[in-house]
Amino acid sequence: MARRVAPTRPAHGKQARAERTRARVVDVTAQIVLNEGLAAASGRHIAETAGVTWGVIQYHFGDRDGLLMSVVDQGFAELMEALKPLPPTTADTSTRDRVDAVVTAAWRAMSSPTARAATEILIGTRATRGAAETEHLIQLAKTFSTLGTIIDENLSPTQSAEIGAHLLIALRGMIANQLATQHPVDTTKDRRVLVDIISTYIESRMDPFS
Repeated sequence: MARRVAPTRPAHGKQARAERTRARVVDVTAQIVLNEGLAAASGRHIAETAGVTWGVIQYHFGDRDGLLMSVVDQGFAELMEALKPLPPTTADTSTRDRVDAVVTAAWRAMSSPTARAATEILIGTRATRGAAETEHLIQLAKTFSTLGTIIDENLSPTQSAEIGAHLLIALRGMIANQLATQHPVDTTKDRRVLVDIISTYIESRMDPFS
């Protein structure tokens, strides 16, 4: 893996104007990756679209790789934050409704523009991925492995992990399908089927005669 150039901006820099510039560059990069593909996200194109110089990008991110990984960092942070406020459920809530709430929240988190751009970047840079990005993927898998207990606290750790893994794989597939097309893809039916599959699995585990 090529050594990345460190940004020259001090780590403790918190100037409001600098933060706005940094956020704009990250947002522009995410949009270019989504709309034009990772290959189009050159340093020059990003700088021109964001209305900054290459020197500004170096100041904040070091180099293009540092900028791309900043998009990944932000996408991961937004995704993890979005998974926290899952709707509360009660004993009267049906299994299917609980599953639907978790699938909806997880999809909303994973399909945000920054999260989708982060996914495309991770796919495109998998051969040069660093330890930090690999750790993101590990933490994401661990988070999804606990979502089963939100659906039903009586599930065993193994069952919860199985549900979480299936949920993550299925939603990633839907995201990859969207990234591969030039037009928005309606995943409503796919997510409905996913809810049905997970609900059926859970209910079969509850059946003492299964």
